[in-house]
Amino acid sequence: MIVDNALYHRGKRVPVGNGDDQSLGHARVPCDPGDFQWIGIHEPSPDELQLIADTFGLHPLAVEDAGDSHQRPKLEHYGDTLFLVLKTLWYVDEEDAVETGEINMFVGTDFVVTVRHGEGIDLADSRRDLEERAQVLEHGPMGVMYAICDRVVDEYERVGAALEEDVDEVEESVFSPARTDDANRIYVLKREIAEVRRAVMPLREPMRKFSLHSDTVPTIRTPIPITAETATYFRDVADHLQRVSEVIDNLDILLSTAFDGHLARISVQQNEDMRKISAGAALVVVPTLIAGIYGMNFDHMPELHWTYGYPFAMALMAGVAAGLFALFKKSGWL
Repeated sequence: MIVDNALYHRGKRVPVGNGDDQSLGHARVPCDPGDFQWIGIHEPSPDELQLIADTFGLHPLAVEDAGDSHQRPKLEHYGDTLFLVLKTLWYVDEEDAVETGEINMFVGTDFVVTVRHGEGIDLADSRRDLEERAQVLEHGPMGVMYAICDRVVDEYERVGAALEEDVDEVEESVFSPARTDDANRIYVLKREIAEVRRAVMPLREPMRKFSLHSDTVPTIRTPIPITAETATYFRDVADHLQRVSEVIDNLDILLSTAFDGHLARISVQQNEDMRKISAGAALVVVPTLIAGIYGMNFDHMPELHWTYGYPFAMALMAGVAAGLFALFKKSGWL
């Protein structure tokens, strides 16, 4: 359904029909030079998406991708239209889970069509923020693309910050004196970091291209030429995206190190347990050996008929056990 539909004239919003209208009756409006239309759709049906495609002359391959909510981030050119796929991310701290959505953008010379799948980022907030920044809206459809990319990347940074907190907790737990089982959480966090990487890494190249304006890189084809001022905005997004990618790489390395440390601690703990078990067994085995020998009841055993033979045997067992206990305690086995 249509979430919002408006015409922008000189950086100002001009409503188109009923903003809450869920029909496609007002999908396309004529635009003066420099004006553009921005129509936002959420979870469209195949028929709605096809009607939008027919209205704006969208390429069928791009429309097919926009209808599938499992695309990787990418930038493609279809004639005079750009097609950009963005993955939206948000973090559920209680589950150590990164949830994903998707935004598909069709950008032409006088229109922007955004197709959103899943919960993720509410583009209504981005639209309101952008409408308060006329200097950005004056850049036309590329200004809208910048605003959405900037909002998406800002959410990436929030997810990265939340993951940093969880990785710090894992490191503290792994290297704490207490015995902990962190392997499962480490695996879950590494899986979520991989999910973030799948959203962040493919987007770096499109942002790099947009950060180079058309005057210096004429091979970059866009419906609206990327001026030096427009490229400045995209350079800011590319910088934030680079920062997020570095954070994600570092977190992945830290988790791998923490997992190695966790395994090393388990090995050390097992060695300590075996030492303690061996020391405990020695404390039992030596007195048992003495008791076994003096319990054979042979007639010609030394001190067998001695009056103090039994107290001597008990004292011998206690003395040997005490000596072993002191030796093991001094060596750290107990």
